[in-house]
Amino acid sequence: MKKTILTLTLLATLFSCKEEKKEIVTQPVIEETKEIAQFSPEMAENAVIYEANIRQYSPEGTFNEFTKDIPQLKELGIKIIWVMPIFPISETKRKATGGKDSKFASEMPESEQSKYLGSYYAVSDFKAINPEFGTIEDFRKLVKTAHDNGIYIILDWVPNHTGWDHVWLKEHPEFYTKNDKGEITHPKDTDWTDVADLDYSNEGLRKAMVNDMKYWLNNEDIDGFRCDVAGSVPTEFWQEAVPQLRKEKNIFMLAEAWEPELFKDGLFDMGYAWDGHHAMNKIAQGKEDVSAWDNYMEKRTKEYEANDILMNFVDNHDENSWNGTISERMEEASEIMMALSYLTPGMPLIYSGDEYGLDHRLKFFEKDTIPKTKGKNWEIFKKLGKLKTEKTALNGGKDKASYKRINTTSNDKVLAFEREKNGEKIIFIGNMSKENQDFTIQTMGKFKNIYTTSDFFIEKNQKLKMKPWEFVILE
Repeated sequence: MKKTILTLTLLATLFSCKEEKKEIVTQPVIEETKEIAQFSPEMAENAVIYEANIRQYSPEGTFNEFTKDIPQLKELGIKIIWVMPIFPISETKRKATGGKDSKFASEMPESEQSKYLGSYYAVSDFKAINPEFGTIEDFRKLVKTAHDNGIYIILDWVPNHTGWDHVWLKEHPEFYTKNDKGEITHPKDTDWTDVADLDYSNEGLRKAMVNDMKYWLNNEDIDGFRCDVAGSVPTEFWQEAVPQLRKEKNIFMLAEAWEPELFKDGLFDMGYAWDGHHAMNKIAQGKEDVSAWDNYMEKRTKEYEANDILMNFVDNHDENSWNGTISERMEEASEIMMALSYLTPGMPLIYSGDEYGLDHRLKFFEKDTIPKTKGKNWEIFKKLGKLKTEKTALNGGKDKASYKRINTTSNDKVLAFEREKNGEKIIFIGNMSKENQDFTIQTMGKFKNIYTTSDFFIEKNQKLKMKPWEFVILE
């Protein structure tokens, strides 16, 4: 708690037998306000992370409109908000469309050019605010509101490249990768023509990047970073940078990467479970069966250490805009895959709009907006968030609950596993197909389906039946 001293002015009226005297008296009064504790690894055990797309979150597309809704995100178990890049976007080579045949805004009809806002990831200044979203005071209000609600804020950081308007291009061209002609280039083997590639062999660049990151930790009280394409930046830079950042305060570091070496020696706290996400998409689409999930979990166990954390997700800004909505990719399997992202070791992600049943691909370079009516998805995420928050057997951080596969009599359409920690057990059983399934399971007893709060019985050698994409979460 932080104690703030306020001075109250009291008007004291003093009386005498002949005249009334008035005297101004001041005295201190102590008011207590909340101050969030610095992030610690224990806080990741039962956390849900939320990706905030400020531009598309509301019709206004501002910090203030998002800030209004932060208190209700607690209902979903949100403990970390990852805010997509908040920095000014370069005008030079500003993108209007994506893909191999992408076009710049300057190539579009002049009357339309103003509607193309460009990519958040073409940063022109790492220490400024995109006026599209509001002011630095508005951002500070967002951070304070989150902290007042027990929620941490991490910034989306773009270390691999800058926009073509960045001051470094004029003042420090040595910071950038160049071709044989000495020309600064965009990142190799990408269609990211709206950004200039940074050269981390340059010591000055490394120092400048760390200093800009420290600026946000020390001046704006943020709690860490989500680092864009972190695997494309040399690991040596992170080995140099992250310890310096952690000296400033306890922070949470999320890498948009999956390379195991990025989790070692206190570098990143969490990475992306891309292989798990792809397995879920393929199973939902009938291209793979449960063996794809088992192979993923086996590979995950072999490649990562026990205290590594992966972010489980059914959606994010890239998936939504370029590959389709949850319902497009997963159709009737959407709910079971959402549940799986919470039941699997790791931390589940909610992308802006999915809590409201986002049903369209958000535009990436133009203004768009999400639906804002609470419905089925809100209730799904609310139930799953409550379980994630309250059940030790669903801990997914560095001291995560165990994961043990349960045999389902060679039925490759049914997935069953047990999570356990400190004597608490939770069992997941799900039909991962669009057909009815009959199966038996190597467990028995009386359970409570804590997803629906109904009783669930399993007798010895009992044949169980499940409808397409049906699942239970048992305790």
